Amino acid sequence: MTTSKETLQKQVCEAIERRADTLIGMGETIRHQPELGFKEFKTAALVAQMFESVRVPHRTGLANTGVKAELKGAKPGPAVALVGELDALVVSGHPLADPVTGAAHACGHNAQVTAVVGATMALVDTGAMQYLAGRIVPFAVPAEEYGDIAWRLEQVRAGQLEFLGGKPELIRHGHFDDIDMAILIHTTSRAEDKSAGIAASNNGCVVKTVRYVGRAAHAGSAPHLGVNALYAANLALSAINALRETFQERDTIRVHPVITQGGKQVNVIPGEVHLETYVRGKSVRAIMDANMKVDRALRAGALAMGAQVEITTLPGYMPLTNNPALAQVFRRNAETLVGTERYVTQGHRTGSTDMGDVSQIMPAVQGYMSGASGTGHGADYMITDPRFAYLGQAQALAMTAIDLLYGDAGTANEILRDYKAPMSRAEYLAFQRGINKTERYDGSA
Repeated sequence: MTTSKETLQKQVCEAIERRADTLIGMGETIRHQPELGFKEFKTAALVAQMFESVRVPHRTGLANTGVKAELKGAKPGPAVALVGELDALVVSGHPLADPVTGAAHACGHNAQVTAVVGATMALVDTGAMQYLAGRIVPFAVPAEEYGDIAWRLEQVRAGQLEFLGGKPELIRHGHFDDIDMAILIHTTSRAEDKSAGIAASNNGCVVKTVRYVGRAAHAGSAPHLGVNALYAANLALSAINALRETFQERDTIRVHPVITQGGKQVNVIPGEVHLETYVRGKSVRAIMDANMKVDRALRAGALAMGAQVEITTLPGYMPLTNNPALAQVFRRNAETLVGTERYVTQGHRTGSTDMGDVSQIMPAVQGYMSGASGTGHGADYMITDPRFAYLGQAQALAMTAIDLLYGDAGTANEILRDYKAPMSRAEYLAFQRGINKTERYDGSA
């Protein structure tokens, strides 16, 4: 006797509820042991341990810490990745921050990856794969948060990394080559996101590191003999701020530099100063136009003070376009869980994510579900509804995967039949590599 799709989805949701203590315990364990990107060794080991407990074949150590599993259906068909992110980010003042690294789970990645594990366990517990075609690929991925840049650049110089984000690095290594579409659910704390929802798109970005070189001198007795690299940087920051009125609202440009080294000692004219910034925007065209203006402002600071500036532009994340057809599948399953009135469809969001890179080469969606409170990336961000954050997300992932692959995977095949990728993998890699450059400008010449 064949089990209907709806019955199978109900059984999987019940199986997730039965594992509530295990999954909530996992999510809270990860929340209390936050790790930075490409260094999520304890978190990855826990994910692998959970896969082992239900005898799911998996690979570890992908792009340093990624864990990729596989569930095979009864028939050939498309492969659907259920993606969860492993990393935390540095958040000053967060009560659960690691005392050494400053890492804290202030973006809900602990819930994402727990949900992937929960969905996987339930699909195994219920024997659901016998009713599906194709494959489900649970994928715990590293380093979505684009931070810790100095350390990552050291890894690049050592030949350990090429890209500074987890999914671009996994794409580079071919770990998405056997996947046809990808789903990720992000834990939201925003009241306007209600219980679940999806946006049409997200900003992309490039990342810049900037090094001003002046000349050190005694700040009290001989400042005239120095060239103040900090003042050069400050003038550049003022110039960037003056540019903001030239950014068109339709492009949703965001530029938010920080000084990472502002001088070594107060009685010495700063001879070297470092900045980092993102240049975000809605489209590649808008990002590159704003990036050109920012470079001009950075050179202006050097020119004004007679300093030198070294500007390195790094490939960041591509703009995310959520696939409309795949988004509809997520929506109908999320609404089954939360109700139509608690689901919201939004327009463009101005944050950046490397799910945007995945969306360049396959149908992809990043949905949102609640369960947290506070400010994203803030010291007050907390998981406040662990049952919904960990179990609700797992149920939505599992239900959506079943919807896509049930029977002969008709829903997934229909999406793929009408889809044309914006880029091939080779085109994507060539584009990202083309962004990477270092320019040196001597304002004293």
